Amino acid sequence: MDKKSYQTIWRWHFYAGIIIAPFLLILAVTGSIYLFKPQIEQNLYEKYYEVNPQGEKLPATELIDNVKTLHPDAQVTSFRPGERADRSSEIGISTEEGSATVFLNPYTGKSLGELKPEDRIMNKVEEIHGELMAGTLGDRIVELVACWAIVLIVTGLFLWFPRKKDKLSGVFIPRFTKGKKIFRRDLHAVPAFWVTAGMLFLIMTGLPWSGFWGTNFQNLMTNAGAGYPPSIWSGEAPQSVVKTKEIADVPWAAENLEVPVSALEGYTPLSMNDVVSIAKREGIDPSYTVYIPQDEKGVYTLSAFPAKAQNEVTMHLDQYTGAVLADYRFDNYGIGGKIVAMGITLHTGTQFGFINQLFSLLICLGIMLVSISGFYLWLKRKPKKEMGAPKSPGILKMKYFLLIMIALGILFPLVGASLIVILLLDRLLIKKIPATKKFFGAA
Repeated sequence: MDKKSYQTIWRWHFYAGIIIAPFLLILAVTGSIYLFKPQIEQNLYEKYYEVNPQGEKLPATELIDNVKTLHPDAQVTSFRPGERADRSSEIGISTEEGSATVFLNPYTGKSLGELKPEDRIMNKVEEIHGELMAGTLGDRIVELVACWAIVLIVTGLFLWFPRKKDKLSGVFIPRFTKGKKIFRRDLHAVPAFWVTAGMLFLIMTGLPWSGFWGTNFQNLMTNAGAGYPPSIWSGEAPQSVVKTKEIADVPWAAENLEVPVSALEGYTPLSMNDVVSIAKREGIDPSYTVYIPQDEKGVYTLSAFPAKAQNEVTMHLDQYTGAVLADYRFDNYGIGGKIVAMGITLHTGTQFGFINQLFSLLICLGIMLVSISGFYLWLKRKPKKEMGAPKSPGILKMKYFLLIMIALGILFPLVGASLIVILLLDRLLIKKIPATKKFFGAA
């Protein structure tokens, strides 16, 4: 690699890092916390979750009736029986004040307390991690940061790639005896190399949740036939325009599943006891939740996405006959759906339990170290009145690097759009004003 190419790649790596490093740090910190959601919530909400098994559990309908007595004006929206003998049952309700979950002892029917979504600490952590608590705008910023982190990885690997193949120092291990300047560089570059694969994995497994890239990727897989197959339907697939994600919290691969309709309107709906019996008969993972139909055409939707992707289930039942209208499980997923489902459980640290959590935590800690060391490296090198970016020819003069950036821009449209904005600002503003040209080191 010649000096001009090196300087150009370094310049793009530098600016990408300066802009997105603070956001990467936020994502790594919140991600580290969210990895341990099961343990954290178990400790925080033990009084809601834990019960003492006392013989047989009460019928589901009796538990729901108890909640209706406690909240006569509420609409019951969901029921979760509890996956273990010592686990409480959960009943979702909706009132004029919003939604909440009522926890009941399934053996006595007594209420253990209530939680609103906004009161759950891990929901706040997830909101920061997914959208910086800024709604759609925050979601797009997080997606943009994730996509530009890939640019950061690509350019970083170019800069890291050893030019002296017989030297391991400064490549795989830091140089501790070459002075502070060299050590600061190695403190950033060496950990960055070791964390690269894990960081790329977390980015690619997180993107399917994003609002723009994730939604388009999900639609593409569904339209290409990599989503659910017709074999999951009993009879013909419904022509509904309602997607399952609009009525229930379901696994990623089932979000675009079309919701069927219950045919025998006007008949007496199934009781929750019947639904629970069907769930047992169909061998659904005991962590499932039942979403209750809210109109005459609606269906019971049973959803379970436990620790392991292989146990995920999404099932629709006719609310009058109990007929299984759709039964969608991991084995039914297309290859793309299976990859994403496994990626999600690995991303959240549940697929292989504590070992998975620990491994993902190490990646997050590595991202924190790389972000902080890179910022520290910049502060030590930065001239007083300039940004300190390496001067180089414009990207338009570096055809191979430009092609790589165009390819990334096509694969990740938000990168492409932001790249166009950056080039326009550089050409029309930064280079036209002497002060900004000097400050940003524009050639």
